[in-house]
Amino acid sequence: MAIVKITIPPIGESITEVALGEWLVADGDYVSEGDELVEVESDKATLPLPAEESGVIKIIAEEGAELEIGAVVAELDTSASAPAGESAPAESTTDNTSVTASAPAASSSNDKNYPSPAAAKILAEKGVSANSVAGSGKDGRITKADAMNASAAPKAAPAAKAAPAPTIETQVPTIETQVPTGGASRAKEEVKMKRIRKTIAKRLVEAKNTTAMLTTFNEVDMYNVMELRKKYKDAFKDKHDIGLGFMSFFTKACTKALMEIKGVNAQIDGENIIYHDYADVGIAVSTPKGLVVPVIRNAESLSLAQIEKEVRRLALKGRDGKLTVDEMTGGTFTITNGGVFGSMLSTPIINVPQSAILGMHNIVERPVAVNGQVVIHPVMYLALSYDHRIIDGKESVTFLKMVKEMLEDPARMLLDI
Repeated sequence: MAIVKITIPPIGESITEVALGEWLVADGDYVSEGDELVEVESDKATLPLPAEESGVIKIIAEEGAELEIGAVVAELDTSASAPAGESAPAESTTDNTSVTASAPAASSSNDKNYPSPAAAKILAEKGVSANSVAGSGKDGRITKADAMNASAAPKAAPAAKAAPAPTIETQVPTIETQVPTGGASRAKEEVKMKRIRKTIAKRLVEAKNTTAMLTTFNEVDMYNVMELRKKYKDAFKDKHDIGLGFMSFFTKACTKALMEIKGVNAQIDGENIIYHDYADVGIAVSTPKGLVVPVIRNAESLSLAQIEKEVRRLALKGRDGKLTVDEMTGGTFTITNGGVFGSMLSTPIINVPQSAILGMHNIVERPVAVNGQVVIHPVMYLALSYDHRIIDGKESVTFLKMVKEMLEDPARMLLDI
């Protein structure tokens, strides 16, 4: 018997501990080299841990366990042979009858539309057949999120609808319910805070406590940008195979202003100030597991089409939990768009160690004065939060005014004048 230990690999320089997420295979499964075994949740990202060799897996660490880098999470018996005519994992040896009962047998056609152990348990509790659920995981694997979103077949007398559990959790939370007189519900739900949420909370408090943060505001008349986009969006998509959104205009405007107002693109390092001659722009992305900020490298040298493609690529990876640590570190400036959720105005918090962050908001038609006449134009409020230790009021106001002027006259931005 040849046993290979599966350990938590090094993820990043500053990461010494991770949390074990959802196991994607069951104890006793036969796994092939390259198969994703378990999700590993670090302070910055959730990454899959693949099998380096083929064999039968013995799970050692439980979901939710907090482990140091190098800790053993499972063992592989590489001397075991794959089941004849099967590529799907063998039947689980777990003693959880609800899981094994709901796992479909592997087919001779190499169908891998089978649930993970956590997903199988949820499907069994719902009374939903795995055959009726389309898997979104690797090779059609039914994930926990798929199981939570699955609906049971209608019954003559349906049971009371249970409170939905968050898809980011690794276990079904316990719900305490008290129903007072009158039938009003007083349900409570207690779930363990995920590592990424802990990190977000820690960094937000750090930013508030270690920076002299102020926010300056301005408004942008979006009429010219919207007219330009309306005129060329079809030709733009035909040529570049990507839609023309507003984020590329804002990113381009910010990078041009960052190259002029160096302090907004700088950061404090001890008693020194580090200035950058490039703009690595972080784009805040809301995902099911929390807020992440992937970085567009050298955004100052990219075209609108290249920026749009990078935004789409990083946003999709963020949604699917596939962002790497390198893709989420090293930014020099951040843009966040609360407008997609309907925010009219906010004061965004700096993404330390950066010195500034731009907040975009929703676009609303408002009366504005144009050439002495009152007209109705689409207007957006902008907010620039900045660290007053490194950025003076003059610099912050000048930066935001430059962004406003370039957006209101986008030809200047595109012609570099």
